[in-house]
Amino acid sequence: MLKLKKALLIVDVQNDFCPAGKLAVPQGDKIVPVLNKYIKIFSQKKLPMFFSRDWHPQKTSHFKKFGGIWPVHCVQNTKGAEFHPKLKIPKEAIIISKGMDPQKDSYSAFDGEDRYGQSLHNILMILGIKELYIGGLATDYCVKATVLEALKRGFKVKLLLDAIKGVDIKPKDSLKAIEEMKQKGAVLVNFEMILKEK
Repeated sequence: MLKLKKALLIVDVQNDFCPAGKLAVPQGDKIVPVLNKYIKIFSQKKLPMFFSRDWHPQKTSHFKKFGGIWPVHCVQNTKGAEFHPKLKIPKEAIIISKGMDPQKDSYSAFDGEDRYGQSLHNILMILGIKELYIGGLATDYCVKATVLEALKRGFKVKLLLDAIKGVDIKPKDSLKAIEEMKQKGAVLVNFEMILKEK
């Protein structure tokens, strides 16, 4: 069904982006059961899985009180920065941390690195990954930035439509983001379509 050279990339499914979090995406937790189904498939196929997370220092230009546009969220080693408790992260998954530079916003998972300081792009190159299946939070920010960056760097992208949710600061932000990703080359899919892949 899924051949090698493919990887799952789940973006920022953290407590602070879920209901009751500091920067909650409406119904952000609703995608967790769907993501777990994708995780199961990729686990069965022994394909690589990446989980990106915002991992901000306490002081960063990303936050309102230091000149940014966002409330304080996903500060390193806080409960809010932890992945959603029901997200089933396999032990072999690679965690990509981003937003650690206090001078940068770092929306894209490609701005992140693993615990050894290797960039996401380098790891994908080493593993020979050509295609990314991307889901997570939020559609109109970090998912969009990650998808567009992946396409720009020459990866094929399948956007998991049933496993993303947006912030929608302005109405229809998420719909516009999906349209932009599609126009730049992302293929829109859902779980049923993935099950049918050879």
